[in-house]
Amino acid sequence: MESLRVLRTFVPFVMVVAWSPVRAQEPAPPAQDTNPAWVEFLSGVRTEATGRGISNATLDLALANLTPDPVVLARDRAQPELTQSLDAYLTQRLSTRTIATAREMAVSHKAVLARVEQTYGIPRPVMVAIWGLESNFGRFTGTYPTIQALATLAFDARRPLFRTELLQALTIVDRGQALPIDLRGSWAGAMGQPQFMPSSFLKHAVDFDDDGKADIWTNEADVFGSMANYLKSAGWTEGERWGREVRVTRTALARIDRTVTMRAGGCRAIRELTVARPLSEWKKLGVTLPGGGPLPSATIKASLVRGQKRYFLVYQNFEAILDYNCSNSYAVAVGLLADKIAG
Repeated sequence: MESLRVLRTFVPFVMVVAWSPVRAQEPAPPAQDTNPAWVEFLSGVRTEATGRGISNATLDLALANLTPDPVVLARDRAQPELTQSLDAYLTQRLSTRTIATAREMAVSHKAVLARVEQTYGIPRPVMVAIWGLESNFGRFTGTYPTIQALATLAFDARRPLFRTELLQALTIVDRGQALPIDLRGSWAGAMGQPQFMPSSFLKHAVDFDDDGKADIWTNEADVFGSMANYLKSAGWTEGERWGREVRVTRTALARIDRTVTMRAGGCRAIRELTVARPLSEWKKLGVTLPGGGPLPSATIKASLVRGQKRYFLVYQNFEAILDYNCSNSYAVAVGLLADKIAG
């Protein structure tokens, strides 16, 4: 799923000590699925995992009686970032209640957010916005068994990233950082309050409060620190904004269509962006501020994001948010919510 937190990273591995969240009572294991294709798939996963040094004991524990989950596949095919327009997504996600809660959370967590911002240079409103959109400010982190969800999506074989993430989840178990029953999250395998995929947990989770464990499930200092560590490694530039909403008339849009090309590579959201142009060029093309006023005369480059009625010029920091979750609807929502928090 291209809108996942697929976790390209550029920082050294962060060591995380053994720890597991509080476990619910383990349910009775389901009957083993005897579908030959599923059995062959699990055999291939076991062979690949063994080649990576994952122990047979871990594989026996994690893969025993594993069955595909049809609900996961149904959720995969109905992602709001892919089925909703940008305008509808923003209306749904940025409710008055969400904005009010975000502002309250920014105040109540001011001290720890300030320490994280000082360390990583990520603005406090951005961290709160991501926290709110990912897990409703830590209130809902997901209930799907991570290994089962990832195995189901990997078996579906439409995107190879899920097989990689499954192997990373098995690595977490093999290192003693969690038991399979502890690893629960979204239907797509994202875990904890920041909704990290297993690869992100291994690469970006930090023990910000120095208590001996990186806890993205219950420790908000580690949650904010890990999110900030991720964004910094994704190229966030301190002191720059993410983007701005703009006004694009039909005449201006026609000029843009004739003269500005779309991006050729990257995930779906990146390919939906125009190539970056200086603000001065967008100004010449007729793009204005929402009230009709002129754009700043600046050389900073921006790309255009199109909705049905709303348009945004976005900068490099927007692409750092896309690295976290490659969906333009999501990244614009983060930016707008952060602006609302900041006032």
